[in-house]
Amino acid sequence: MKRSSRIKRTLSATAALALACTTLTACFEEPAPHEAIRDFLVGWKQEQYDLAAARTDADPKVVAKALSDAKLDLDANSFEFKINSVKRSGDQATADFTAEVDLGENNPLWVYDGALPLRVVDGRWKVHWSPSVLHPKLGEGQRFAVPTKPVGRRAIVDRDGASLQTDMQLYVVGVTPGQLGADAEEVCDRLAGITGYAADRLLSKVRSSPPSDFVPLVTLGAKRHQELRAQLQDIKGIQINQEPHPVAPADPKGIVGSVSTLTARGEQQLGGPQRAGDSIGRSGLQRAYQDHLTGSTVTKVVTLDLKTGEEVAVLDELESQRDAVEVHTTIDSSIQRAAQTAVQGASAGTLVAVEASTGKILAVSTAGSYDQIKDSLDGEYPGGTAMSIVAAYALLKADRDPKMKLPCAPRRTVGGAWFENSGTQSVQQTPSGTLQSNFANGCVTGLASLARLVDAEQLLRSSEELGIGKPWKLPLASFSGKWPQTPGDAEKAQAIAGQTMQISPLSMALIAGSLASGTWNPPLLVTKPTSPDPSQATLPQAQPAAVPLDAKARDSLVSMMRLGVRAGTARPAGTVNGVHGIRADVPGKTLSWFVGWQGDVAIAVLVDKADPSALAGRFFSAVGNSS
Repeated sequence: MKRSSRIKRTLSATAALALACTTLTACFEEPAPHEAIRDFLVGWKQEQYDLAAARTDADPKVVAKALSDAKLDLDANSFEFKINSVKRSGDQATADFTAEVDLGENNPLWVYDGALPLRVVDGRWKVHWSPSVLHPKLGEGQRFAVPTKPVGRRAIVDRDGASLQTDMQLYVVGVTPGQLGADAEEVCDRLAGITGYAADRLLSKVRSSPPSDFVPLVTLGAKRHQELRAQLQDIKGIQINQEPHPVAPADPKGIVGSVSTLTARGEQQLGGPQRAGDSIGRSGLQRAYQDHLTGSTVTKVVTLDLKTGEEVAVLDELESQRDAVEVHTTIDSSIQRAAQTAVQGASAGTLVAVEASTGKILAVSTAGSYDQIKDSLDGEYPGGTAMSIVAAYALLKADRDPKMKLPCAPRRTVGGAWFENSGTQSVQQTPSGTLQSNFANGCVTGLASLARLVDAEQLLRSSEELGIGKPWKLPLASFSGKWPQTPGDAEKAQAIAGQTMQISPLSMALIAGSLASGTWNPPLLVTKPTSPDPSQATLPQAQPAAVPLDAKARDSLVSMMRLGVRAGTARPAGTVNGVHGIRADVPGKTLSWFVGWQGDVAIAVLVDKADPSALAGRFFSAVGNSS
């Protein structure tokens, strides 16, 4: 009896233990799949591939390699994930997510929706692994690839849409990945050693590209290519393609600017979207509008068959963050050629032409050491006796007679300041001179004496109406001029003689344009895009408004400017019909100005040790011959 009871108790205990063993897994089972989802996606994002792989139901080594290969095949900078929903049914679940993949190289984010299938394995939630975990359309035996096709640099064009660049031969160094086999890393290491580019970036470009595509890795100019050619040809698998690129500037070369390929060192210094090997503007409009002229890339994300290398599916076509566009300028190429013709033979100087009725810059030419931006647009030069335009305009607005008596003496003091006619031109000195004759002949002593007839406020207001000191907006550095403080007769006389005020040739041309059209207009160089790259300059919010001139005073000044080429010292410019203008010397210097116009084309010429009127005459003659 006792033995029978013991047997019953033993059997009951065994049954209870068996029951406990069947429910033990359930007792320690994860209650929800959220930790598995978190561990997998965090591991994937942070490149902790072992963490992610441990949360799958497949061989951890296989999964870790697949995640690592996906990053390499996409050449991805980073992955970001957002869980949209988690749906559970018993011991199975699905987590829907959105992935944002930064493909780098100035590409937009690749955004796609994916799903993680999960199931309980030995009491733990696991991601049920297959390649479709990485992307719903990625199958077995397939890989990602990112073929890209950069769009070439856009052109800078003149007012008629004609390119202001000519072709330059560049050398594109690259590879076809499928031809490299196991040597891809060695090829990239050797190329990096020769060029200074980062080997890992070169290799990433190769690995993320379809095996049959030519992958450009480095772009070289002719000089650099010549230096490296022998070393490059020694690398098996390297291909060098010679390609024409429209980047060599046509006139006006300084305004258009130069372009080169960005070096590896330059890439580090510059930062931003540009990559080593890209074309980059180094000066002028090419630099100011760099991000407008470049940046378009056609990028696809595809799947490839691992065995054949053939494309299986296009997962996405990514639109570029911006479209490269042409830069439309106001340059008139025929007038530019005339300007180039005019300055030929001059030792040093510049000619700037504007459209009088609009302020559009039509041409900029230079000779000698003069620079089209630093001197023509942004130069700070004494205005010489051309600044008598300011004084004459002020007097004429006050109803002074252009024929008022104004002697032209060999030398004179005004307020204690000494003036004499010792410029490079021959001035007719006469005690019976008039305002208009002194103006036409550039008589320094006669013009300086105007200081006694006009007050400082009148001079300042007149200079402002003629655009001096206006805060205009250009995409390149420029200078509108600066009128000095003139508290006494001496200071006024020095300003009228152009000794103490500074002005650029561009601003002087705009003064001529205001007299020709009756309205001062701010300068305009680029019509599209409407603004340059924000990083290149600090610009005012809007252009200053156009300023209509006093009609009566302007009419008198037009007659006086006509007298300058008919009977004054600007006669060499008057060989062409319809030219108005004056020649103006800078007292104490060898610089001379011509300021004038013909029709709707207004110019300023500044030269050293030469007659600016003769250059103006050649210019207007060339313009007439080209029309």
